[in-house]
Amino acid sequence: MMQTDTRLETQTVRALSALAQLQRLRAFRLLVVAGPAGLTPGVMAEQLGLTPSALSFHLKELTHADLVSAQPQGRHLIYQAHFERMNELLVFLTEHCCAGDSCAITPLPHCTPTATATAEVLP
Repeated sequence: MMQTDTRLETQTVRALSALAQLQRLRAFRLLVVAGPAGLTPGVMAEQLGLTPSALSFHLKELTHADLVSAQPQGRHLIYQAHFERMNELLVFLTEHCCAGDSCAITPLPHCTPTATATAEVLP
């Protein structure tokens, strides 16, 4: 039987629960596409077609799940996907795939906070 760290399981359940809602999943994907530059809530609300208060609720849930973070920049907050946590989640979910053979997903270089990306509108 597979030994699992209960802390990692708890973090995984929290992250998957946060992503198991359509608007939060779209917001997270939008931040992933934006890359390390992140986005302001105003831009996100406009691109997602959400009211600022609805977006705020969803961002709070994603932040609580440690999938996004907010950094003050002047008078604005910039939300960014937490790429390290996203990659940890992927590795955890695929750690023992393929009957234990070495096929675990490794983070791609362009999926790190040091990579640059441009934002696009997601459907």
